[in-house]
Amino acid sequence: MRVVIVTESFPPDVNGVAHSTLQTARHLAARGHHPLVIAPATPGATASARNPAEPGTHEPGPPCPVVSVPSLPLPGYPQVRVALPSRRLAAALTAHRAELVHLAGPFVLGVRGMAVATRLGLPTVAVYQTDLAGYARTYLGTGENTAWRRMRAVHSAADRTLAPSTAALRDLTEHGVPRVHLWPRGVDTVRFRPELRDEALRRTLAPAGEKLVGYVGRLAPEKHVELLAGACALPGVRVVVVGDGPSGASLRTALPGAAFLGRRTGDELARLFASLDVFAHTGPYETFCQTVQEAMASGVPVVAPAAGGPLDLVDHGRTGLLVPPHDAGAVATAVRSLLADPVRAAAFGRAARATVEGRTWEAVGDRLLGHYDEVLRERTAVAA
Repeated sequence: MRVVIVTESFPPDVNGVAHSTLQTARHLAARGHHPLVIAPATPGATASARNPAEPGTHEPGPPCPVVSVPSLPLPGYPQVRVALPSRRLAAALTAHRAELVHLAGPFVLGVRGMAVATRLGLPTVAVYQTDLAGYARTYLGTGENTAWRRMRAVHSAADRTLAPSTAALRDLTEHGVPRVHLWPRGVDTVRFRPELRDEALRRTLAPAGEKLVGYVGRLAPEKHVELLAGACALPGVRVVVVGDGPSGASLRTALPGAAFLGRRTGDELARLFASLDVFAHTGPYETFCQTVQEAMASGVPVVAPAAGGPLDLVDHGRTGLLVPPHDAGAVATAVRSLLADPVRAAAFGRAARATVEGRTWEAVGDRLLGHYDEVLRERTAVAA
């Protein structure tokens, strides 16, 4: 099958859309299909291809050709790039002889991809990955309805929309998006595993023997990492923050005593996950939340908001604790209760690992191929 993946983000970007798109392309290639990725150009990328491997991580390069279209950084948030109008998208779709178009998190480039696919009569699968209405609420204080109108328009034009969690599926359905199906995310259970717990690393991060409570993700307003302030104040606790973003400077003030490690990837990130005592996620707008799943694969108990994707991932009282969104006190209380009972926390960690062991990217990728096949069959039936 010849598939064109039009994505709003691709490595070296570090976010959920980029990561799942890379894994999708890898799986398609591994199964003998012919993917092509079209993505906004990053600084230094060529017009035709780029290598998403992180320097020094020995990561494999892209599994397929990558066409980069011109883009500009989002004002105030340069880590996010917005594609500019370009003829490369239509030319690439035509040259690749696409049989199906996969739209990853469509909003700017994906909207154009949908228009081209419609003009060419190609079937489309749109993957919902970002709570843009929540972002509008966070950054603008308004604009939720506008964001939903735009998302509803592009997803309604798709042959099928794939939602990563039951909460996301419900949101899409309630906002009038038709033909929505569930497609979760996989996790690399070989890379992320409990055996990577590193006592030397723990001594470096917690020289006084503190317990380590970690956050991994973007440092941006919608993530509400400042809700870890209560955990920072707990005696014998060191908060570890992994990631970068526009909120970095303010968070260093809001979280005194926390260790800010910046962006980490690959095996280094896996060691950090496994070396934590508790993983705490604070963002209430996650359509899935991959870092929660990576912490679970690492055998670490999780504290997360009872909203969005974590509702599917965290079994409250068995693999972690769900807390009310936006409640710093509840986060601190949950962290304290887990650290006060290491036997219970260890049991949570073991259960978390067992829960995700079957959620490999291979298994999830095969489910995606099933969705592709159904869309193609439905198109054939309509044409007949």
